[in-house]
Amino acid sequence: MGKVTGFLEFERQDEAYEAVETRKKNYKEFVIALSDDKAKIQGARCMDCGIPFCNNGCPVNNIIPDWNDLVYKQKWQEAIGVLHSTNNFPEFTGRICPAPCEAACTLGINAAPVGIKSIEHAIIDKAWENGWVVPQPAAKKTGKKVAIVGGGPAGLAAAQQLARAGHAVTVFEKSSRVGGLLRYGIPDFKLDKSIIDRRMKQMEAEGVVFKTGVYIGEADLPKGINSDAKEKISQKKLMKDFDAVLITAGSEVPRDLPVPGRELAGVHYALEFLIPQNKEVAGDGANPISVKGKNVLVIGGGDTGSDCVGTSNRHGAASILQIELMPKPPVQENKSTTWPYWPNKLRTSSSHDEGCQREWAVTTKEFKGENGKLKSAVIANVEWAKDEKTGQMKMTEVAGSQREIAAEAVFLAMGFTNPVASLLEGFGIEKDARGNARATTDGAGCYATNVPKVFAAGDTRRGQSLVVWAIREGRQAAREVDAFLMGESALPR
Repeated sequence: MGKVTGFLEFERQDEAYEAVETRKKNYKEFVIALSDDKAKIQGARCMDCGIPFCNNGCPVNNIIPDWNDLVYKQKWQEAIGVLHSTNNFPEFTGRICPAPCEAACTLGINAAPVGIKSIEHAIIDKAWENGWVVPQPAAKKTGKKVAIVGGGPAGLAAAQQLARAGHAVTVFEKSSRVGGLLRYGIPDFKLDKSIIDRRMKQMEAEGVVFKTGVYIGEADLPKGINSDAKEKISQKKLMKDFDAVLITAGSEVPRDLPVPGRELAGVHYALEFLIPQNKEVAGDGANPISVKGKNVLVIGGGDTGSDCVGTSNRHGAASILQIELMPKPPVQENKSTTWPYWPNKLRTSSSHDEGCQREWAVTTKEFKGENGKLKSAVIANVEWAKDEKTGQMKMTEVAGSQREIAAEAVFLAMGFTNPVASLLEGFGIEKDARGNARATTDGAGCYATNVPKVFAAGDTRRGQSLVVWAIREGRQAAREVDAFLMGESALPR
């Protein structure tokens, strides 16, 4: 709980950033982690609140008050033990999680919440620096083989848990490197890829086998989905060769915008820009899309859109406009009606601070170009109101608001609709109404699909979500796979 009176004595201390003009010149991480002394002060603010709502606000149910208290007492090695007991990869969540735990912090009702994410970041970085993160190979092998389809956070969390339970785990990834959207969707300035690499080395020492450039399935992938696959393996063969299969391939099909001019050169899905950029930073060749000196339009107000903004700034874009169809959120949430749940409020990322114009309640009408190349976009303002008949929110265009803006590059960052249908269909897996793999998360047989010995977790099952939810589902699915193979499981739920 930290210091008894700490929440009264100390203010919240946020992590610092390098100056904008410095960080825009490269793709390196620019967050300056808390010093030991500042982390101690931040841990001291954790209250003896009786019911730690932060535990439930965190999807992996991190035991947050315990490691806050340990950091306050400077017992760092004990703190990483508590942190790792619920989270396989705190170095990922400590950098890129939006911290729903902080929205649920009791202190946040009438003051700034405890800086939980910054403390997590400090704990895991110190653990790596001091050599406390070491391989934990299973003492005894089970002789069972598990295939995991997809090397993103859900698959990696499941792989580590199952390997530690003694199973022979093989992760199949269609990209050339492991990590999923951690590797290719999130820019290096938010998550340096060496952070992933060192964890992969630990997992390999624990017995996990990574097979990259391998696509599971025989059908061609839809447009907008990255694949470096040089080998295909059918779903039928995978089921024959392994005792259990867990699908954690993610929700990869991007939402499109079918307006006139969509076919023009210069209109791209967001990941068609972000993935090659991450590959360029990794030394895999130049990004074929350059926005240097161009007017950039980013359509979609979420994290992917923000990543397009930050990357465009580093390219040297002439201007960046990010638009969102929904109304502008309130600057300050009404805590009396939202706490401890995730509030709808205006969020400004570090990428926005680097230079970006933002507009809300804006729709895209058309893209215009010359000789097949994008030159401009036609946009208009909209109003939202509740339909009296249906009770649903209805959008209407504001008369006279239509206008044409210069745009030589457009990035569609409007989210993802579902996992690749052919992947699930090749196994014969039933899908829900949104096209995700149908599987429950509670009770007997959870995470199991309708196909014997085939399980699904992460975005494949729940749809597009956060890395912390992926880790949770990967861990929970690992327990169910272990129980299926062995009749019981000692892995945590």
